[in-house]
Amino acid sequence: MSQGDPRVLAVMNAVLSFSFTVMVVWGLEFVGLSEFTWTNVGLGTVALFLITWVVVLRE
Repeated sequence: MSQGDPRVLAVMNAVLSFSFTVMVVWGLEFVGLSEFTWTNVGLGTVALFLITWVVVLRE
């Protein structure tokens, strides 16, 4: 069974991680728990990307 092109998986992971992180950081700012900054979004995106990459590629 083909697992697909890793470059496509990486791009999809990055886009989805970024989108989800923007929503989460905005929601945290909305309820007053955090401030919406692009630094927070960037750090959250990198963390989510790495966690997802490790979980998905673990066989």
